[in-house]
Amino acid sequence: MTVTLENLRAAVASDAAIRRVQKLQPVGGAGDKIFPPTYPGERTNDPPRHVFEMRRLGEKNVLCVLIDSVQSQANRLEEALKAARNNGLSFPVIAVDFADTEVADIERITTLDAPHRVFDAIMRDSELKGTRLKDTNEGKSLIEAKPQNARAIYELSPATLLFGAWNSTGEGGGIGAKFPRCVVSEIIGVGVATEHQIDARTGELSDRPSGQRTASRIDPLGIRSGIKVYKLPNGDWSLDAPDQKTKALRPSEINHSNIAPSITQLGVSVDYAYHNFVFSLAALRRLRFVGNSGVQSPADLIAQTALAALGLAAATAQDRNGYFLRSRCDLVPEAVQSFEIVHANGEAEPINLDFDIVCRLLKEASEAAKSAGMAWKPKDLVLKPQEKLVGLVKASRELALQGEAEAADEE
Repeated sequence: MTVTLENLRAAVASDAAIRRVQKLQPVGGAGDKIFPPTYPGERTNDPPRHVFEMRRLGEKNVLCVLIDSVQSQANRLEEALKAARNNGLSFPVIAVDFADTEVADIERITTLDAPHRVFDAIMRDSELKGTRLKDTNEGKSLIEAKPQNARAIYELSPATLLFGAWNSTGEGGGIGAKFPRCVVSEIIGVGVATEHQIDARTGELSDRPSGQRTASRIDPLGIRSGIKVYKLPNGDWSLDAPDQKTKALRPSEINHSNIAPSITQLGVSVDYAYHNFVFSLAALRRLRFVGNSGVQSPADLIAQTALAALGLAAATAQDRNGYFLRSRCDLVPEAVQSFEIVHANGEAEPINLDFDIVCRLLKEASEAAKSAGMAWKPKDLVLKPQEKLVGLVKASRELALQGEAEAADEE
């Protein structure tokens, strides 16, 4: 079934979700090693690690690995929307324009870039025509927004309502309004290859993921590790100690000399990966835009349908980017799967959706919303960063140029 605006509105009104599950394989072929994201170890000096967990597939518990998290996928979907928006897809965002500042190279940060979207500190510490955002009518309406009355966010930054936001710095000690995600997308690797290992301390036998990553470097200058160098306060280095307190370093600590070969337990081989995209229409229906009663109205449904079209635009725009997730993690579908409407009774119906179809749906849905008095703002809300925010960026850059590293346990 090719989806029409009427089909989409009917689905938003009563169905559970729109989903798609695709099996993926490494572009190098089934069984090729891929590299999921790494996360810090439990202790400070622990090596980086992947995220493994047992998942229930069929009647078995299967060892799986996280390849792309829900948060990472949300960022990729927003990135795809931003690119599509630059090529004609029409919907508003809130933007902070750094032009004509001392950090003009940043250009613009929008609610598709900022981690906390409309409630991000970048937005909070910016101003509209010389007035702090929180003190403007637009800012006050954002602060007052809640799922039962989300019109301000809908009008200024509709994509925020798809990917979720939390006004964590709002009044009441961080108990501001929360907007749960309507779109949840995740990629996991299924059936991780393992090998037996024996615990040297306890003698116990267990399985561990079998991937290994090697690293080494031969220095073409032949610089020896026994040479002493000293880091200077301005980030440079010297062969002479600037004072008695400066600690001597090895050349490898300033990226010279050889790096000895090493082996790290990273990288995996899996049976396959799968990408699970779920757009919860039930979650979308919890958003209200008219009044403050929490009761669904015809105008609410029209606005929800426009948001549904925008969410599907994100998914189909992402398809055009493919599955190159990071170095040595490039995936392709085993077979391209269609989206499905999941009805309230759990039955699934395949639907025909692609980017061109969704662009048409989005145009029709946004026009219908405008006719019903539920229009998005025709232009972006463009802010300027406050001087203190520009100063904070400058100070951070100066510190980085001096080679100072941020301490995780900074007091």
